[in-house]
Amino acid sequence: QVQLVESGGGLVQPGGSLRLSCAASGSIFSIDAVGWYRQAPGKERELVAGTTSGVTTNYADDVKGRFTISRDNAKNTVYLQMNSLKPEDTAVYYCNADILGYSGVHFSYWGQGTLVTVSS
Repeated sequence: QVQLVESGGGLVQPGGSLRLSCAASGSIFSIDAVGWYRQAPGKERELVAGTTSGVTTNYADDVKGRFTISRDNAKNTVYLQMNSLKPEDTAVYYCNADILGYSGVHFSYWGQGTLVTVSS
């Protein structure tokens, strides 16, 4: 019913930039909270950046000043602009969206994950 499709991941050199996109489609009445999470090998999944309305945002300490989360409500798309990437940023990145469907069902959806590799 609702699907999140991520794009933009790949291989980038340290100091480089990537922009991740997550497009939501399906029976969507509204998208409330959205966020990007990541999971590195041997580590738990952690919140990288999140926003409720696009105005209120929060970031993991390690990415503050480097990453920016934004959303285009008209396109049901959330973005993660990643600048000054470090090898420590290497992880699988997941998009998450808290979505209210037209049916009245409220649910948290996850994307399939996209790999970001920061290496020289």
